[in-house]
Amino acid sequence: MGKKDLKFNSKTIHGGQEPDKAYGAVMPPIYQTSTYAQATPGGHKGFAYSRSANPTRTALENALASIENGKYGLAFASGLAAIDAVIKLLDPGDEVLCTSDLYGGSYRLFKRIFERYGIVFHFVDMQTTGDLVGIINKKTKLVWVETPTNPMMNIIDIKAVAKITEKHQLLLVVDNTFATPYLQQPLDLGADIVMHSATKYLGGHSDVVVGGLVVKDRVLADKLYFIQNASGAVCGPMDSFLVVRGIKTLHVRMQRHCENGMAVAQYLANHPKIEHVYWPGFEGHPNHDVAKEQMKGFGGMISFIPKGSNLEDTIRIVEKLRLFTLAESLGGVESLVGHPASMSHAGIPKEEREKSGVLDTLIRLSVGIEDKEDLIADLEQALG
Repeated sequence: MGKKDLKFNSKTIHGGQEPDKAYGAVMPPIYQTSTYAQATPGGHKGFAYSRSANPTRTALENALASIENGKYGLAFASGLAAIDAVIKLLDPGDEVLCTSDLYGGSYRLFKRIFERYGIVFHFVDMQTTGDLVGIINKKTKLVWVETPTNPMMNIIDIKAVAKITEKHQLLLVVDNTFATPYLQQPLDLGADIVMHSATKYLGGHSDVVVGGLVVKDRVLADKLYFIQNASGAVCGPMDSFLVVRGIKTLHVRMQRHCENGMAVAQYLANHPKIEHVYWPGFEGHPNHDVAKEQMKGFGGMISFIPKGSNLEDTIRIVEKLRLFTLAESLGGVESLVGHPASMSHAGIPKEEREKSGVLDTLIRLSVGIEDKEDLIADLEQALG
């Protein structure tokens, strides 16, 4: 059996990986070097300078490609550096259609950096595709999708969007950070590029900052490799090593994240002090049927609004939590709680935040892999 034929759980451990050629090391060594000896000018063994390529980073890029069913992987210094590389495919005057509810850092990069260089961004509710079709024009070049979205957990039908982008010859990029390739594989659903903040679930231990891209098309890959090398926002060998290690346990961690996420979501939905819970596993969640079709589970990300609360009440709840750590980021083994309006989405103007449902009273949970009974007990004391 070739490694391309492996099922997903096996791919996380073996996909794109081979024992080190020098000494047979099972894990890729950390090649902590900036440069490489050459026998003659240009006569190297595939590596000349570590901005261009590093064996440890190559191991990570191969692993990323494998688990996303792609052919080419690229690793960057952060998720935002990966997004930056994608937008650099465009020219001044080009237009991008984006999910209206998306990570605040993506919004900030699009609006405050790239709009200054003449790229136009339209934010569209893509839960139905009708609005999307109406905005496409001759200048539209790329569609940017998050699903589930951050932090409202909206679900977007990747296949349906892909039919539109294919018809109009647009690039389709899917931020797969929340779902991970364990739950959905956007390239198989028609996406051209998959983006990850590998800082989150792929790394899985809140100890590294890395971004990744995966594509199937060689021409597109070459354009992105050029940008990666020319712009230089690459991750180092130690960071690459940590994410390779994290990927090897992705499948078992995601199983527990999904189990605990379901338990916490159901607890919150039945709590008398909770007004609304946003989690795509509920039958009443918008596009729940789409989530069932394109995902094999519903993940460990949950947002909720306490009943009758104001900003002060909301802050009091997040400060009272003990097992859920109040912190930025998500996707680690430990449970985290965030207040999007003042943390992950603070870079979005209040009026724009609230249009997509990111109210001052919204709380976001990244449910970890602890015992679910302990997590529920922590929520109980904080809400009590």
